[in-house]
Amino acid sequence: MNARPPAPLPVPDHLWSTTEATDALRNRDFQHIFRLVARYTRASQTTIGRACGLTQATVSKIMAGRHRPQSLDVIQRIAVGFRIPGHGRTALGLHTQKFEPEVATPSSPTAQQPSQRNLLGHLIRTRYQQTIEEAANDLRMSARHLSRLTRVGAEIDVHPRTRRVLEAKFGHSYEDLRQPWPPAPSIQALGADATITAPSSLSRQLDRHEGESRVTTSTETEQATLWLDERTGSRAGTTRNKVFAHLTRLNLTQIEDGAHRRSRVSQREVADALTSYYRITSGTYNIYAADVATEKIFTSILTRPDWLDLELPLGIGRDNLQLRWNAQAPQPFADGICIEAAIARIAESAAVGTRVINTPLYRLLDINISPTNLTANVALTDFFDYALTMDLLEKELLDTLASNQQPEITPLRDRYLPNIDTVVNPGDRLCCGGILALFAAARPASKGRPSGDYVLLIQERSGRVLNAAGRLAVIPKSFHEPLREFSDDAQISSTLYRELEEELFGRPEVDSTSTHARQADPLHPTRLSPPMRWLMDRADEPTIWRMEVTGFGFNLVSGNFEIATLILIEDEAWWREFGGYIEANWESDSLRRYSSLDRQALIELTQDPAWSNEGLFALARGLRRLEVAGSKHATDLPRIKLGL
Repeated sequence: MNARPPAPLPVPDHLWSTTEATDALRNRDFQHIFRLVARYTRASQTTIGRACGLTQATVSKIMAGRHRPQSLDVIQRIAVGFRIPGHGRTALGLHTQKFEPEVATPSSPTAQQPSQRNLLGHLIRTRYQQTIEEAANDLRMSARHLSRLTRVGAEIDVHPRTRRVLEAKFGHSYEDLRQPWPPAPSIQALGADATITAPSSLSRQLDRHEGESRVTTSTETEQATLWLDERTGSRAGTTRNKVFAHLTRLNLTQIEDGAHRRSRVSQREVADALTSYYRITSGTYNIYAADVATEKIFTSILTRPDWLDLELPLGIGRDNLQLRWNAQAPQPFADGICIEAAIARIAESAAVGTRVINTPLYRLLDINISPTNLTANVALTDFFDYALTMDLLEKELLDTLASNQQPEITPLRDRYLPNIDTVVNPGDRLCCGGILALFAAARPASKGRPSGDYVLLIQERSGRVLNAAGRLAVIPKSFHEPLREFSDDAQISSTLYRELEEELFGRPEVDSTSTHARQADPLHPTRLSPPMRWLMDRADEPTIWRMEVTGFGFNLVSGNFEIATLILIEDEAWWREFGGYIEANWESDSLRRYSSLDRQALIELTQDPAWSNEGLFALARGLRRLEVAGSKHATDLPRIKLGL
């Protein structure tokens, strides 16, 4: 919801007729103007800032003479907020206009037509799932200014730096961000086929066939439609037309409301619903559950006792995943229900501006785990294969639970993952997955902590990611996928090295969603970040740092394989030197920090309903292993007892 425009300050009219004020206006002496207003109104800097759409910090700088407003938009807001009359506005270089806010009458356009949102406002509400105030705080601008930028037709002078900030964050040009959203599509029948075109407002994004009928979409959406045509044996363009027809029927408010309802479904509700659907009883495979001190946790991870309490070191040849080039791919689309669900995913992703990049993923064929080794066979698949099939099961389940329906009413799950036998035989279906790590680094004692400890990092996932959006998770967390060399990158340690650089150490060039892969070896020692180079120089010294597999299971949410790991840095010199380098990338909305000495905080953390199931599984396995392995620094970790 847009921010409510602030009311002007009660500045007395006679102030602007005084010689002191007139001189300040003529000289554009904003320091003097602000001090006069503060003196006459006795308003605080916060109140003054609220009236002008400025932060308190900016007001403080202006009043101290350290900042002078230059943007006409900012000066305009100051004039309105201070109720500066016509002669004063002219002195400031503004057009003369009334400062009183417009009052809508029943017959006025303001009352009849609500302000239409543009693409910028749409992205804030859908892709980022933020209010105007939250987005403004992230962008370091006033909520009032951002609110005006999200409305169609608002004539605003914008500083070039603000344009660059918006373009960098939202991935569109400033001109496109100000365009109305959604563009009103029209359908024009041509012969037997219906060709769907969009008006010109966003046609700059994709004008592939000038003069021909076209669909205005992102490049990624165009690729997805062509990919689905190929997978279903349809004539090229068939899916594109169906996607755009779906777009004409979409209600963006319903999409936003649906995302909000899904976010309110707790991790425990998901786990209970899947336990009921698969009718899991005691046997070889069971749902992972555990006692955390006096509390209990339940997850949707299907596992076995011999897949848990692993102490399997990585990066020294104990994980051996072989890439099979000739593996047969499963048939992804059983019938029309599956195809329609894929079309709906493409359309909704286009509507909310979610980027879905078709990168290669590893899919699991089989796996064998022992106390000393982990061996597996994997094959390659497209990310579209996963995003348009198995990944749809999570949304279907959450929508069902959010609407208080029975979890058995899930037609996609009935087709893709109907029973336990299907779950535990990954070679007979599409089984992609990921690697999650609890990151624990030794810290020296401080004034508030008389003894050293381990710092644990937890992320709140962004609403922009496709997997576990808005949920808590350990970090790093990633799909298992190649970076450059398909066979070598199949090892678990390769994904962890990459994700440390990308998600924590600020290396965006190793992001798999990057469309420009020009570096032959992004993880070459000469290219590593300083914290990663320090670790790799000591890769053969497990007493300083190491990576271990702590558990394995299949996630019943979407059939993914989940490999839980622990990254343990024992040398506190690393944190002392590089702790300031750590910053989560775009996949996280925020990063939390916990101490291994804060037992109660960790117990409360395990009970947070916002956890993703795989994240909670990795956290519990990591804490259990850290209690034994983290012997060099103080811990007061909650006792975790397996409850299979």
